[in-house]
Amino acid sequence: MKAKILLLGFLSSCMATPSPSATAAKAKPAREDAASIVNAAASEIEKGYVFADKGRALAEHLRARLREGRYAKAERTELARRLTEDMRGFSHDGHLWVEYHAEALPEDDARAKLEMEKRDNDRYYGERVHYGFAKVEHLPDNIGLLDLRVFAPLDLGPEVARAATAAMTLLATSDALVIDLRQNGGGGDMVNYLASYLFDDGPKPMSGTYTRADDKVTPGFTAANVPGPKLGGRKPVYVLISKKTFSAAEAFAYDLQALKRVVVIGEPSGGGAHPNDDRKLSPHFVLSLSTGRSINPITNADWEGTGVTPDVRVPAEGALDKALELARAAMARNKARAD
Repeated sequence: MKAKILLLGFLSSCMATPSPSATAAKAKPAREDAASIVNAAASEIEKGYVFADKGRALAEHLRARLREGRYAKAERTELARRLTEDMRGFSHDGHLWVEYHAEALPEDDARAKLEMEKRDNDRYYGERVHYGFAKVEHLPDNIGLLDLRVFAPLDLGPEVARAATAAMTLLATSDALVIDLRQNGGGGDMVNYLASYLFDDGPKPMSGTYTRADDKVTPGFTAANVPGPKLGGRKPVYVLISKKTFSAAEAFAYDLQALKRVVVIGEPSGGGAHPNDDRKLSPHFVLSLSTGRSINPITNADWEGTGVTPDVRVPAEGALDKALELARAAMARNKARAD
């Protein structure tokens, strides 16, 4: 949902939390690797975790678990799983995980970073998943529906913005819009780009990102201008969320809720507001590390650990029906005022 997210303007890498399972069909014992992998992870966390004090505490927790023998007999995939479990159990941060890859990364760090980014792009964001656009359609009563499964990073290529523009062009003539993020685990800076179509003008303030490395906040905004027609700022918009909604998808819902532009419907979301970055621990092990945090300029807060609170709380499976009910009622009121 990667940060190479979160939001890129704001979030350069925040993605949904993947399983730490390996790409290998058959894992080999990693007794000889465990200590070096755990110590490398602890070192990276100590140096780069967004909160320095918590990073030090988490690093020491992993070293203590290592001394206890927690990782001694773990196979490589199991080592990644146990590290992920221990990091999240201690920190409650869903952007922390370790993955094992059977195919070795390049020794050169710069080349390794490019390879990790390519793997993420191919796996989560690219053409194979239609850049996140699972469904774009008009429902009865001229209600638009966008089912979006990921917010692809714009730097993946010009096709990302083209896909977003095409979707919003189709939906621009809707009298109301439902954006379904119930299966959306996050992604990148398409958040602010897509939000730009929901206002008549811009830029509008969106969440910025604080990064520990440079100790500063990079603000986020919608675009002043985007290609194609807009839905605009007056038609009702409903955003559907669930506990699976995470990271960049939460930023979209949270920021537009703070701007009072949308009605959020469903269940509280997953609660991941920390931009993350990949760190190579060895040629086969990669750490996802939370290197920053999101800060909304209106609330001066974020959704880490708590999730986005719906305006209308209903079971996730009933959120679409509720949104359609509210949309039809809002359109009826608008028509009555116009008459």
